[in-house]
Amino acid sequence: MTKKTVISKTISPKKTAPMKKSMKKTSGRMSAGAKARNKAEPRKSAKVRLPKGPIWQWSALETAAAVRSGAISSVEVTEAHIERMRAANPKLNAVVVDLSEEALKTAKAADQARAKGTELGLLHGVPITIKENVDYDGRPNPNGVPTQMNIIAPSDAPVVRNLKKAGAIVIGLTNTPEFSFRGFTDNPLHGLTLNPWDPDITCGGSSGGAGAAVAAGIGTIAHGNDIGGSLRWPAHCNGVATIKPTQGRIPAYNQSAAAERPMLSHLMSAQGPLARSVADIRLALEVMSQRDPRDPWWVPAPLVGPKPRGPIKVALAKLPGDMDVDPAVRAALRQAADHLERSGYRVSEVEVPDINGVWQTWCDIITNEVVVMQEASMLEVTSEDFHTAWNGMKAKANTLDLQGWMRATTARNTHIRAWQLFFEDYPVVLAPTTVKPTPGPREDTISPERVREIFWNDIRFISAINVLGLPGAVVPVTLHNGKPIGVQLIAGRYREDLALDAASAIEKRAGTLVRQLWEQMS
Repeated sequence: MTKKTVISKTISPKKTAPMKKSMKKTSGRMSAGAKARNKAEPRKSAKVRLPKGPIWQWSALETAAAVRSGAISSVEVTEAHIERMRAANPKLNAVVVDLSEEALKTAKAADQARAKGTELGLLHGVPITIKENVDYDGRPNPNGVPTQMNIIAPSDAPVVRNLKKAGAIVIGLTNTPEFSFRGFTDNPLHGLTLNPWDPDITCGGSSGGAGAAVAAGIGTIAHGNDIGGSLRWPAHCNGVATIKPTQGRIPAYNQSAAAERPMLSHLMSAQGPLARSVADIRLALEVMSQRDPRDPWWVPAPLVGPKPRGPIKVALAKLPGDMDVDPAVRAALRQAADHLERSGYRVSEVEVPDINGVWQTWCDIITNEVVVMQEASMLEVTSEDFHTAWNGMKAKANTLDLQGWMRATTARNTHIRAWQLFFEDYPVVLAPTTVKPTPGPREDTISPERVREIFWNDIRFISAINVLGLPGAVVPVTLHNGKPIGVQLIAGRYREDLALDAASAIEKRAGTLVRQLWEQMS
């Protein structure tokens, strides 16, 4: 494909017919999509101003507004992101399948649709990436495993279908570890993905390619998924925002899969977005969460619920005494708490319900399901690095017989109830993502003991939340020694809005850290 020229930010606005307003309100607050449409529909006499900076640095909201208004074309935006991908990706290996040719064809069709006056989706003309572990129609779904390159997706997964229906332009597929089972993004099929901030620290996993890509400016939104931290951990490592939604919020299904996932693994997994701003996360969540009949667990819950009486109480999670906590993490948590208090929240350090027991329940359930349903077949086709990482993860789990399994599943219900009651007093919990500095890019291959340390000590507050099925947002707070530190905001079931509200309050005062990254990369 011929090289494209980066589009200048001084493009003259084009004239366009006015669009009808379409606004959705819930509990007196406008949805992200309604705000996007409202922002994107200028008056006849108003001149449309393009956002500042190169096109690839624009937010998804800004990009959608510019395309919808006619100030810039979908093709021009897509060309700019392809050019950025070609400039940044060779050093990172974040995008492992280049869909530039397909993306440009889609962008041309998007411009034709707009010219005809076709109703435009919320992400019309907006470049994004998809993680290479969900079905993408007509392409392999190898999930980081070379022997699975012959698995061809017969249809788009629900999350891909929803993004395409909203008009998003997929420019590439991002890297994931073997079977998406490690917290570090490396595999024999595509190799290691590096962190754009520093090649000596991990980009996280399993959505590490997604996190590295969106942080580096490749696509405005990156799709990922999370069963033990695979959205929130890469968001922390790469200095971007995310939401792990409530289970059932975003539909999931891979038609290419040989068998259904075990029930509890399905209930602990969630699809979701990574982006450079909380506003873009809201927009992506609205698009991704549209109904798909192929997921029997999808729930038509409203995206915005009733606002709690103010001031909203936030529980700063008291860290268990056995956790080895770096001072920089404590400082970042305190800084995030200060940002919330200055925004009108009331923050108190409180012990949350049995975080250790919750984590152990997660570990026991997911490990035993994998051992029974998948382990033998996985170990036959995976690398020694995978074996080391997997042995470390399962070493902390209790081996369960049928009675033990039933007790573990009932314990899950008890934990969920305790947290739901806790949210009655504290609608939001402020917790760490990790309590230690971001480790090296292959740290989980050192030994099984190191893996146990990472999952039990470092990211205990991330993985534990999956067994509860609760929404958890991550937002960057600060840099320490030039590396990003994020915090996690946890809320009650289907209250992603509360977690994102708190994340937005922190972001407003902490700023968007990736702009400092872009200065380093230029």
